[in-house]
Amino acid sequence: MPIPPHSRRTSRTAVAALGAAGLIALGAAPAAFADEAGPELVVGNIAPIDGVKPGSSFDQPVTVANKGTKAADAVWVFYSVTRGLDYSDIPSNCQAHQVPSYDEMTAKSNVVCEFDQAVKPGAVYTPEKPLAIKALSRALNDDLRVSVWDRAPDLDDAATPPVAGTAPAVKLVEGPAGGEGTKDAVDVPVTSVNTADYQVTGAGLKGRVGDTVTLKAKFTNAGPAWVLTKEGDPLLHVLITPPAGTSVVKSDGYCEAEGGAYNCGTGQAWVNEGDGQTYTFQLRIDKQVAGAKGSVALSTEARPFDSDKANDKADITLDVTSGGSTGSTGSSAGGSTGSPANGSGGSADSTTGGAAGPADGSSSTGGSGSSSTAGNGSASTGGNLASTGSSSSTLPIAGAGAAAVAVGAGSILVVRRRRSQGLG
Repeated sequence: MPIPPHSRRTSRTAVAALGAAGLIALGAAPAAFADEAGPELVVGNIAPIDGVKPGSSFDQPVTVANKGTKAADAVWVFYSVTRGLDYSDIPSNCQAHQVPSYDEMTAKSNVVCEFDQAVKPGAVYTPEKPLAIKALSRALNDDLRVSVWDRAPDLDDAATPPVAGTAPAVKLVEGPAGGEGTKDAVDVPVTSVNTADYQVTGAGLKGRVGDTVTLKAKFTNAGPAWVLTKEGDPLLHVLITPPAGTSVVKSDGYCEAEGGAYNCGTGQAWVNEGDGQTYTFQLRIDKQVAGAKGSVALSTEARPFDSDKANDKADITLDVTSGGSTGSTGSSAGGSTGSPANGSGGSADSTTGGAAGPADGSSSTGGSGSSSTAGNGSASTGGNLASTGSSSSTLPIAGAGAAAVAVGAGSILVVRRRRSQGLG
């Protein structure tokens, strides 16, 4: 489907790959290839973490092992969490920073701990006190990434300045071998017991035959949790059916025509609490149809976190006034059902500062934990899907949902501009 152009950054992964290829081509191999007989640090496996209650904290034990043939002079352990999580009591030998969301990557809150002590080959170590991680009020389905380094890791270009922790410093303590893992980084899902209320808002349109009116239909996540769609999870669809007697002059850029209805996606693979998407259409009133009514509705994919289905559908009404066309442009009126908590709509997630802050919006490291929308309002920048729109016989919502399933993987309904944000 057509997607509005966006400013994009060059992939750091691609740049790194090109740089390594260039060095090899010149006969100068990177250090990792030049010195094979060196330290080989790995981090222990961490089981998925389930049933966390928002507002609570949990300790995350980590083991570090050296499977190489040479001791590491120092070790850095890198923690990274998505915006539903944060940290408590950061040790003074650790530094915290935030990375706001950009491109297809979610906002992250990171902590890098430096252990200035040798790690012997064949030995397994663990921090003498686990790093405490807390679940914020918006926590639901989050990610924790832990990686280990034998040098200070490079930070993202967009990272905020690192801030040292204030809790007592911790050291690595040697322990018994076993369960040390095989990778230098592990990704851990963290599931919290929380809900998020997805809801839609319709519109009331008014005009004369021949007028072109603006329809703004909204999807909102009223929270309290933010929702991160994981790989393999069903995508959100918003199904919009214009009122009978109208035709679509201009459709929203995140929507595809399917019969007399439109199947709409979202701007990101996540939606923050209080945020959402506004879909803007230009409709021409072709004729007066008694009782003409359209709708905006969420598709029926399973959403275990959302038990309130009463606000999953709303009407789009049309009042055709008497008299011929004056050539004027109509407008949308308020009178809608299923009003969301946040009427701003807009694209799902554009955070600034440290998006992963504590419940009061501030980060434990001094970065802002609030999120603000960028480019909100209409998510469309002009999808030019001219259509005859809806006639006196509109496509039922169930039919539109079935059509969405039939489209399958060939229809890209979400701008899934994902890349790995891990530094490992």
